[in-house]
Amino acid sequence: MSYVDVWKQLNWDDVRLSIYSKTAADVERALRKSKRDLEDFKALISPAAEPYLEQMAQQSAALTRKRFGHTMAFYVPLYLSNLCANACTYCGFSMENRIKRRTLNTTEIERECQAIKAMHFDSVLLVTGEHERKVGMEYFREALPPIKQQFSYLAMEVQPLDQHEYAELKTLGLDAVMVYQETYSAPTYAQHHLRGNKMDFEYRLATPDRLAKAGIDKIGIGALIGLEEWRTDCFFVANHLDYLERTYWQTRYSISFPRLRPCEGGLQPKSVMNDRQLVQLICAYRLFNPEVELSLSTREAPDFRDNVLSLGITSMSAGSKTQPGGYADDEPELEQFAISDDRSVAAVADAVKQHGFEVVWKDWHHAYSG
Repeated sequence: MSYVDVWKQLNWDDVRLSIYSKTAADVERALRKSKRDLEDFKALISPAAEPYLEQMAQQSAALTRKRFGHTMAFYVPLYLSNLCANACTYCGFSMENRIKRRTLNTTEIERECQAIKAMHFDSVLLVTGEHERKVGMEYFREALPPIKQQFSYLAMEVQPLDQHEYAELKTLGLDAVMVYQETYSAPTYAQHHLRGNKMDFEYRLATPDRLAKAGIDKIGIGALIGLEEWRTDCFFVANHLDYLERTYWQTRYSISFPRLRPCEGGLQPKSVMNDRQLVQLICAYRLFNPEVELSLSTREAPDFRDNVLSLGITSMSAGSKTQPGGYADDEPELEQFAISDDRSVAAVADAVKQHGFEVVWKDWHHAYSG
């Protein structure tokens, strides 16, 4: 069994109707509870909850401080390659986009690592396009060990792999994997994934199961907000999290909520989420699950990131470059998507400290467990 079996029991339209039928009484009931279920989560992300944003924010901030203290974990993405064998409508790395392709070799990876270390990071997220033949296990076997020697916590966001491959990467130092479903609507998924292995919706959907069975320490899930109606997609993320925590309780989990950003090809979002609604979603996830880690990337604007720090976020990227070689070199034409927060790492760290938080440069779990 995998989450695919759970997903098949849910009907997208029924879920959407249930969310939009929630009332103020449902929201107030959810806010009074100390432990919320998925029906409460529906109420908290519904339009009926928007007038209760201040109350949600206060409760969310209190829960976050109780569980995570006044710390903010910093990480940075390290893009190893923009080669991709998929055609996806929303991504600048899509194989159909005519951009210069680059895969870092051992020497170039070392230069990137040194540039990242100079910014004080000790937690890195390795990112590649999805190209199984040229940027697959053979490449990872060579790349991971020297990177792991320099960073205490190593995460990856690459193409979905088999369970035994994740188990092998764990022996090479892999700690966490981020694998986003993009959208939980199979018809919409098919509209945006036109060629390549990523067309396999169910294989991707079952990836967190394979990760947990392989013993990976942390799994990141999420939806690309804007591909579909955001409330319904984000309910499925919560449902997925609920399944994973009940099934693989020894694993840690994180959620990201990237909003669709401009990229080569210029896809316009089907569902637009404004800033207040993103705050609502962040708070809803925290009220639903006080333990889950919530991550906010540099896709969001500086003022927004600063203002939501205390409401539920536990980790954030800073100084991000979304192209291979972006830290040691400067080739903006290779970017995967547009960055909104282009402040220096030091500037972001200063802003975090001014809001009363301590910056943790490596994964908090390892930082406090030694």
